[in-house]
Amino acid sequence: MTIFDAGKYIESYRKELYESVLPFWIEHSLDHEYGGYFNCLDADGTVYDTTKHMWLQCRQVWMLSRLYNALEKNPAWLEAARLGLDFIRRCGRTPEGRVYFSLTREGRPLFIQRKIFAECFYIAALDEYARASGDQSLKDEARRLFEQVLAWRADPAILGRPVLEGQPATSTMSEPMMLLWVADQLSGGGIHHPQSPLMQSCVAEILLHARAERKLVLENVAPDGAPLPGSLGRLMNPGHAIEAGWFVLEHLRGTGERKAAAAAISMIDWSFDRGWDPEYGGIFYFMDSEGLPPFQLEWTMKLWWPHCEALIGLMLAYRETGEPHYLEKFERVSEYAFTHFSDPRHGEWFGYLDRQGRLTHTLKGGPYKGFFHLPRMLMMCLKLLEELA
Repeated sequence: MTIFDAGKYIESYRKELYESVLPFWIEHSLDHEYGGYFNCLDADGTVYDTTKHMWLQCRQVWMLSRLYNALEKNPAWLEAARLGLDFIRRCGRTPEGRVYFSLTREGRPLFIQRKIFAECFYIAALDEYARASGDQSLKDEARRLFEQVLAWRADPAILGRPVLEGQPATSTMSEPMMLLWVADQLSGGGIHHPQSPLMQSCVAEILLHARAERKLVLENVAPDGAPLPGSLGRLMNPGHAIEAGWFVLEHLRGTGERKAAAAAISMIDWSFDRGWDPEYGGIFYFMDSEGLPPFQLEWTMKLWWPHCEALIGLMLAYRETGEPHYLEKFERVSEYAFTHFSDPRHGEWFGYLDRQGRLTHTLKGGPYKGFFHLPRMLMMCLKLLEELA
């Protein structure tokens, strides 16, 4: 085994964040006329659609604020975060407190989902910007909305999402993941916060999706962890499962919860080992646990964000265990990602490849790709690499 050169990765990850990713979004995404951010950016930063997707607006506010709080007190980042938050607070919510899914450029509502995710990202944006700006009223607003979100999750009919006769009771991994992330955000990462019973419940629900007897993680299970029938119950999303694993691992750090931490590491291991494409490299988007045809026609594609989550997860697993094979996998994923997704010409990363690693979409930003997964990965890996160095 060659010696892992942390310094080399620190240099390349820092350069990617400061000289490629941040300049791309600061230059091309800020809408100084109407507020908020342009989400749909082509390879060179050209705006190809002015629709503003609210969960991406909220994510960008959170990310800019987190960079300000964690890396550098750069006033330009805080001002860019304020531009987004002001737009969201002015235009982004219904009279009942819901957060729209998308708006026109000017701020007129286009669409609203019957889910809690836009609200959750708004809560995180409020709280992180409050830490940066010192505005306590934003923290109070975030906590009030979180109580509403918990009520909406307990009774989805409030969101206009009725439970139909043939619909099986389902635990989808995304909801406890999101609630754990937001609760950690509101608590500052402390497990002894009064919301820790909620956090413990979220961890337990996430771990129900890990099947130790088969060494895999399912996206959907029954509320008691029992398998569900059909394609729904066989669905695997390796990148999402790795992200869930590192959410749990990061949440448990310093608590002494060794059994749950070991289960979280297993989620990262199993999902990476099953998700890595041995023929062409990269991580599959979706998989079927029985090797049957997935419903998702794009299942063989290689997307930027599962690779970002794998890089974080592998570094956290190494920090927890000291096992060198995590560094070997980190190098493998980093090589694939920087070779296939990174754009040295215009900056930022492309997001969508076919199985063979060929570009399928030239966009750098779209309805599901914004300023979030990539800068979060670069920021977190930089800190972990510096600890290692």
